[in-house]
Amino acid sequence: MIKKIKASKSEKITLILLIILGICFVAFFVTIKNKCLFVKNSSPEKIKFKNPENIVILNAPCGNVIIELYPNISPNAVERFKTLIKSNAYDNIAFHRVIENKLVQAGDLEFGKKNRLDYGKIGTGKSGLGTIKSELDGVFKYTRGSVGLARNFENNTEDSQFFVILQDEPLFEGEYTPVGKVLYGLKVLHKIKYLRNTEYILRPDFINTFKMMNQ
Repeated sequence: MIKKIKASKSEKITLILLIILGICFVAFFVTIKNKCLFVKNSSPEKIKFKNPENIVILNAPCGNVIIELYPNISPNAVERFKTLIKSNAYDNIAFHRVIENKLVQAGDLEFGKKNRLDYGKIGTGKSGLGTIKSELDGVFKYTRGSVGLARNFENNTEDSQFFVILQDEPLFEGEYTPVGKVLYGLKVLHKIKYLRNTEYILRPDFINTFKMMNQ
């Protein structure tokens, strides 16, 4: 007759610890593999906006970013931004410049298009519509989620590229043309791919679509 051997207390504890470690490993692997796991996706259809004509929705890999535009602050910049959004110009455009927890930048329509990126020139591309004059507003506060038009070292060189800041940037005030602010989905932008040793991204994430609320 075969006798059953009972596991000792230490063996039972070891087995339980191994099971817990196994569960933790699987959970860690799933979390790392799916960077969007804990990101809430905002549905604009379920939100009532005071000025829906100034609401735009940027869809990124982890969901929607809902932005309110401020034509009363920067009328020309917002008009340019709306023109490009309505023409779907930003669809499949790279987030080519990303600083972890500080800033994401996109909008290079010439060299940032998916499947035909030009890493040697990205960040210098234009829209073909020409540059517009800077609309600098010393009163506008560049707080977390603010959206502005990028430019080179000179004023009056804004075109299609834009950035969203992920933390307060008071030094931007009066230096960059503001166009709006993120209302919902800022965490989506925190999940955009970045590199620790450079601001410019190899194999970047892309804007899926960028549309007007009423488009």
